[in-house]
Amino acid sequence: TSGTSSIAQRAALEALEGDQGPVAAMVEEFVKRRDYMVEALNAIPGISCIRPQGAFYIFANVSAYFGRTIRGKEITDSLSFAEALLVEAQVATVPGVAFGADAYIRFSYATSMEKIVEGVKRLADFVALAE
Repeated sequence: TSGTSSIAQRAALEALEGDQGPVAAMVEEFVKRRDYMVEALNAIPGISCIRPQGAFYIFANVSAYFGRTIRGKEITDSLSFAEALLVEAQVATVPGVAFGADAYIRFSYATSMEKIVEGVKRLADFVALAE
């Protein structure tokens, strides 16, 4: 068969016509998380990003650290940066090379503000060790 089931159609109708309060609350929360993260990332020397207009990802330029060493690990590209950040600081990101932009890594702010604050702190501490 083809087409959307009647149950899914009713659920979609309710989502579109029902109470939008929870949606507005989540949008507001994501804006707070995004704005905090953009400001915090741009405050870290050698890291820069622009304010995203959609989804819940930030693409940050980390190429200032390419050619440097952090805790004995040579940073040569977005993959080596992301791997070292995961191993040394327990911060998970996606290397920009996966999107055709090797100078960048992707962060998600689809988590709690507490985890964002801790993750940014760990990132700042990690890059402060660059030689």
